[in-house]
Amino acid sequence: MSEPWTLHPDRALPADPGTREVARELYTAVRDLPIVSMHGHVPVEWFAQDSSFGDPAQLFVVPDHYLTRMLVSQAETLPRLGVGSTADEPVETDPREIWRRFCAGWKHFRGTPTRYWLEHALVEIFGVTQRPSAETADAIYDQVAARIAEPGFRPRALLDTFGIEVIATTDPAWSPLDQHAKLAADGYGERVLPTFRPDPLLHLDRPTWRDDVARLAEAAGTDVTTYDAYLDALRTQRQRFVEAGARATDHGHLLADTTPLDDGEARRVFDAALAGRVTAAEAQAFSGHMLFQMAAMSAEDGLVMQLHPGVLRDHASAPFAAFGPDRGYDIPVAAEFTRSLRPLLDAFGHHPSFRMIAFTIDEDVYSRELAPLAGVYPALRLGAPWWFLDAPDAMRRFRESATETAGFSNLSGFVDDTRAFCSIPARHDLARRVDAGYLARLVLEHRLELDEAHEVAADLAYRLPLAAYPRP
Repeated sequence: MSEPWTLHPDRALPADPGTREVARELYTAVRDLPIVSMHGHVPVEWFAQDSSFGDPAQLFVVPDHYLTRMLVSQAETLPRLGVGSTADEPVETDPREIWRRFCAGWKHFRGTPTRYWLEHALVEIFGVTQRPSAETADAIYDQVAARIAEPGFRPRALLDTFGIEVIATTDPAWSPLDQHAKLAADGYGERVLPTFRPDPLLHLDRPTWRDDVARLAEAAGTDVTTYDAYLDALRTQRQRFVEAGARATDHGHLLADTTPLDDGEARRVFDAALAGRVTAAEAQAFSGHMLFQMAAMSAEDGLVMQLHPGVLRDHASAPFAAFGPDRGYDIPVAAEFTRSLRPLLDAFGHHPSFRMIAFTIDEDVYSRELAPLAGVYPALRLGAPWWFLDAPDAMRRFRESATETAGFSNLSGFVDDTRAFCSIPARHDLARRVDAGYLARLVLEHRLELDEAHEVAADLAYRLPLAAYPRP
């Protein structure tokens, strides 16, 4: 009989024994600090309805595009993983069969951060003692399903179990925020916060743009037939988000361009979009203009502006058409910030009421562009490694390339980016381990005193995220 599956207590800490000893001390000191999850995408409905997660496949597999994309790369299909149907293949509806496919593909996650998050959740949260495989799939499914069925495994209860002090959802700009109102009435208004996400409204050439503008108009209670009315409707909704407890906006543009248009040109392009005659070049220029406008509005209402460009969304057209956003294989592209953010930072980089956090998945720009920018403009913070970079070695490279120029105080601290609820504590645990290893090296190289390292470890894990997202 094989040994029970366990996780090493020093996982992701430095291999060198001396460095590991100091890292272990630092990690132990911050391991149980509360989690601040301000860059998340967990649906608000989970908390408002507080219902069961259903089954292991719905909790782990179906909503997690990190997980499904790896299995697709090994010849699985999204329909067989429960994501949806195509004309050629019906969706798999048996959650146990979906789980079996996931477990059979466990070996494909070796060496990836997804493996770390999954094993943390399975072992630490569910008490699984068998490594996933085709042979163990059914036994693990039954164990996880039994835990999910417990009353203590509802989303609100897990906020306490996971030590989540505050978590932000991501909500469309036209949201009526009724689910957040319910949460506030139930006493969770200070703990589960909305985030204003206007992306579909800022890209004039998206097929749904006019329908989305109509949704904005309905939510704001006004007609949006002109550019000026459009700006007013955005301001109205932003204020409603502020009143509902929001602390941030979120922008996932392809480019970081923030070049403003003059008012006359902006009105002309907006009218062309309403008439269905906007060009791709006009739409791109307008999206950069609107990032500038969003910054101007943030300087007025105090919402922190989060920007994470550099992702070519829906690289594969067929999965996107069949299954929608986040299922078409989003792929990183090179990003440019120095020139692109210059108009915005020139106007608002020293504004006392403006705060911006820039994320990237282009490692090349950490030391060359973002760290120098964050190291001088008081309004700008550099966000934590995000998406393809939230892996142990990439996190270490981030610390090494950004810290020497930006310092620690100009960073956001670790904030996760996930729809997979059970991966939140795992992601924060990994970040705290990696940061402890980096700080331990500084201590042993006599570049930082041990008491300072303890203080910085707590800053990165807890205090900096809170400071980066102040209440408006």
